[in-house]
Amino acid sequence: MKKNFYNLILLLLTPSLILCQVAEVSPPDFIKTITFKSNTTQGQLPVLKLGEPLQLEFDALNGNEEDFYYVIEHFNFDWTPSTLVKSEYLKGLDNQRILTYKNSFNTYQIYSHYELTIPNQQTRALLKSGNYMISIYDDYDELMFSRKFMIYEDLVNVGTSVKRSRDVKVIAEKQSIDIEISTNSVNFNNPLQTIKTLIIQNNNLNTAISDLKPQYTLGNKLIYRYDTESAFWGGNEYIYFETKDVRSSSLGVQFIDLKDIYHSYLFTNVPRKNQPYTYNPDINGNFLVTAIDQTDLDIEADYTMVHFSLSHEELKDKDIHVYGNFNAFAIEDLTKMIFNPESKRYECILRLKQGFYNYKYVVVDKATKELSEGVISGNFWQTENNYKVLVYYRDLGARFDRLIGYGETSSVNISN
Repeated sequence: MKKNFYNLILLLLTPSLILCQVAEVSPPDFIKTITFKSNTTQGQLPVLKLGEPLQLEFDALNGNEEDFYYVIEHFNFDWTPSTLVKSEYLKGLDNQRILTYKNSFNTYQIYSHYELTIPNQQTRALLKSGNYMISIYDDYDELMFSRKFMIYEDLVNVGTSVKRSRDVKVIAEKQSIDIEISTNSVNFNNPLQTIKTLIIQNNNLNTAISDLKPQYTLGNKLIYRYDTESAFWGGNEYIYFETKDVRSSSLGVQFIDLKDIYHSYLFTNVPRKNQPYTYNPDINGNFLVTAIDQTDLDIEADYTMVHFSLSHEELKDKDIHVYGNFNAFAIEDLTKMIFNPESKRYECILRLKQGFYNYKYVVVDKATKELSEGVISGNFWQTENNYKVLVYYRDLGARFDRLIGYGETSSVNISN
């Protein structure tokens, strides 16, 4: 209750905060492996159908069996706070302690595994569609981390297809998304104002394209066929490694060593920008916790120190980061690589739970903080990428943005 009261006072005293877009908060170093689980996916951006349960899991590596609390907030399409009061979008209570946790068993790295499922006895239902943020606090009311998720109503059909870019300058490097929205249950009033769209590539909200307007209206259909506005850089297939067996080298791992915990040394990677495109099946930047000869992966999978290395000349005005959904595609100090003048390589060490991981190397400009995925990996129109399209609707006079449709496709069948 204290956190809710504090947030209310802030909003009353500083109305300008209502217009601020909210961003996810990365966890401290001792919280790892934040995953949203469903029947088919793990570790991906959660887009749930209204009424479907939300399951959040994470590990705390300090071994203190701390208490954690969760707070859920509703947001508009542009991630500004909505005007709904909590009782309008949440049945029951939040700001409750996460009751389900268990300690690691037979691992070198001691940790506690926490699980939160909604609905539960305190939070019985989420009532509205739209954008949500779940924030996790410790016992001292300090924010540990926050994650975005979406809930949709299945009211419109969202047809999506992936085409090669219509801009001949980047036809070999970009992919364009065509959208067709149709419905018999919603009367689109003034769709240029009431309909908003969000296109997400590989579950990465950082690169999403938002708020494209329909170009054509044919009866009850809205059609989007942009030349450049809906185009993404194709990128390249993610590199991957597997540490399901910490005692021996596995996929992508050159050798291992046991110190305080196991260390996994990956093969040194090289830039792929100027190499021909090669189809290399991946899971589009995501990860999957897995370990051999273990019954309960939640508490029996161990942590290893994973050593990344990239053969690349030193960049004076740019940083290189390890990039993937293992930390929700965040750019942080932990993912920054350090140039080793002796080996002429960029190096980085991350503590990761046993599993199968996708990653790539990205470049961040030190001055502008602009991120580029293609400087090292390259951009190819043939790359297999996953695309999600979300359709939001706010009728004239309505108080919040409903998420009324969801579509998903892959570029595996890309066409001209």
